[in-house]
Amino acid sequence: MRRPCHRPDLRSATLAQARWTSYQTGMRALPPMFLVLLLWCAGLGAAAQFGKVSILYDTLRASYGGNGEVALGLVVSIVGMVGLIFGTTAGLLVTRIGPRRAIVAALAAGAAMSALQAPLPAYPLMLASRIVEGASHLAIVVVGPTMIAALAPEQRRPMAMTLWSSFFGVTYAVLALIGPHATPAGLFLGHAAYMAAMAGVLAFAMPPDPRPTPSSPLGNILRQHVQIYASPRLAAPAMGFCCYTFLYVAILTLLPPETPASHRALIAAGMPLASIVVSLTLGVRLLGRMSAVRLVQWGYAAAVPGFLLLWAFWGNGAGMVAAGFLISAALGMVQGASFASIPELNLSAEDRARAAGSVAQLGNLGTTTGTPVLAALLAASGPPGLVLAATALCALGIGVHALQARRRNPQAI
Repeated sequence: MRRPCHRPDLRSATLAQARWTSYQTGMRALPPMFLVLLLWCAGLGAAAQFGKVSILYDTLRASYGGNGEVALGLVVSIVGMVGLIFGTTAGLLVTRIGPRRAIVAALAAGAAMSALQAPLPAYPLMLASRIVEGASHLAIVVVGPTMIAALAPEQRRPMAMTLWSSFFGVTYAVLALIGPHATPAGLFLGHAAYMAAMAGVLAFAMPPDPRPTPSSPLGNILRQHVQIYASPRLAAPAMGFCCYTFLYVAILTLLPPETPASHRALIAAGMPLASIVVSLTLGVRLLGRMSAVRLVQWGYAAAVPGFLLLWAFWGNGAGMVAAGFLISAALGMVQGASFASIPELNLSAEDRARAAGSVAQLGNLGTTTGTPVLAALLAASGPPGLVLAATALCALGIGVHALQARRRNPQAI
């Protein structure tokens, strides 16, 4: 039986539907799910803004290593730092600019920056281009889920949001295959051509931007942040997602080197694939039977036995692979359901953009802090430290959603 989920009040729903009906009158004559697929393809280009540099890290060390490891690390991480600082602000700006204009401009800027990076320019210019690329990335990851939630028919929305959530994993898998066979210039120019092509396609395919509606001013950014994170609807997806990014990126980074060499390639390639497959199959099926928030909680609960299994079989190749696959599969459900919770909890396009912006912000917080914190725990305390911290993060993800659900519905037991 499908579990009912708490929805915003009827008046808000009616106003949101009226705005969306007006928006649909200007849509291109393309099937909604085709537009969803195009937006997902734009997400692949955004993920490659991280991935292209990650797989070229050793090459970049040869070019920029003289500036120090911290400076080299900035080339990789500064794209995420832009999202960490300006995530919610981007959500507010997208509603002002319009999603079509925002994503087309972001893709065009990403294409220009990737072309600029192809000859591996001097370090200051490379860093400046990565900052612009961070703004481009942020706009894409805010517009993508917001537009997909609006375009996808209600019965296909969980599948569409789960598809969107897979864009990072799919991109890294593709880059892992083509990266070893591409030159740095070829990789950067290929990415530039892809981003430029997506900008042209979406400029034609996406519906025109709706007429701007009066909204709160952007002047007091701090007040806007307080309003977003004080809301149990706007903040809940991001708060649950932060625990996921803290764990998932760190586990993908730390487990393969700790796995015996005989099983290292299997766990490195298999974990992201397990996450994608489970989220797009079992995850989508379960979203038809329970709310997205509840599935996030179940995903975290399912990951705990995986971490305990990891502790029990640490150093055993087959045991670590089994544990890694279980953890990745469970967190894959968290990944898809977290994005599905954005439209589940927020009906208006403006609120969805604000929620997506906070997901980008806290997601980058988790990505930035998770690996160094868990690596330090692993070095200081060994496997028990890592596993206990990961279990605590799973409990925090469950608890945050329970608290926010209680705030949305104080009468719930």
